[in-house]
Amino acid sequence: MSTFSILLALSITILLHLVQCHIIDGHSDLNLVELKLDQIALKQKLSRFRIYWHDIPTRNPPSSIPIVKPVTKTGFGQVNMIDNPLTLGPELSSKAVGKAQGFYGMASQEELGLLMAMNFFFTTGKYNGSTITILGRNVVFDRVREMPVIGGSGLFRWARGYVQARTHDFDLKSGAATVEYTIYVMHY
Repeated sequence: MSTFSILLALSITILLHLVQCHIIDGHSDLNLVELKLDQIALKQKLSRFRIYWHDIPTRNPPSSIPIVKPVTKTGFGQVNMIDNPLTLGPELSSKAVGKAQGFYGMASQEELGLLMAMNFFFTTGKYNGSTITILGRNVVFDRVREMPVIGGSGLFRWARGYVQARTHDFDLKSGAATVEYTIYVMHY
């Protein structure tokens, strides 16, 4: 056995002993987290609901603005920042329930494929102040697009799940779109 191998084995043994002593003394951050989780009764829930997302670049003020201009004629590279209304119905005049805040970028050179990163921030009812975070690929002209829910806050703390997006209305000339989002989210 080489000197290096002996030193490595000795170092690992000492390190394991120190970690073991640290955990036994109750100073491990891992133990503190486990203790806190054991003390609260967490019940996982599945929530499913439908809302409508309105991207309106032509209104005053616009709900979507380009912050990076495209580098090609296909639109590839354009990035839009959004603060889009979320409503219960497809009409913009229907009850507002929150905002979709984040950005989307033209991430595909072959099709209208977006990278979407946004928080659905709820402003009314049971979920007031809570958010759902969505990050995923959205191929706009597909009938149904699925994107993952990667987190949340408030009543959606530790959220995971997915959304299905279906275009309700799209004006190619103005870029205005109304998209139905069906949300399936597991949370505590």
